[in-house]
Formats: sequence, structure tokens, C-alpha cells
Amino acid sequence: MAILALVFAFVFAPLGIVFGHVARRQISRSGEQGSGLATAGLILGYVFTALAVLACCGFLGLTIAGTMAEI
Repeated sequence: MAILALVFAFVFAPLGIVFGHVARRQISRSGEQGSGLATAGLILGYVFTALAVLACCGFLGLTIAGTMAEI
């Protein structure tokens, strides 16, 4: 699960966040290794999700500004 969290953080960030939380819960229960991978997946997932949200807001803002300039 920790490896999946790290991989999906780059592929589809929100899924990386979900897998990261599941992996951290599983690691705390069973005592397995991989806490660093799960944490890295969580951090990257949150960062990439925030960047994607900011990019969408910026695109929306530029689109609105562009249509207002035509009026």
C-alpha cells in the first residue's frame, strides 16, 4: 500500500492520498515497514493536489479575465 501511495501520488494525486492514509493505518496496526514511503506518498499527494487546484483556479481566472476584456 505504501508503494502504491507513492506511485499514485505522481499518477493521480488524490488516490495517492487515500492509499497513503490506508498504508499508514495498516503499518501502525501490523508494525510492517514502509512508513517513510507512505508519508512521502501523502506529502506528494497533498502537494500535487494543491498545485492542480491552484492551476485550475488560475486557468478559470484567466478565462474570466479574457472574456471580460472582450466586453
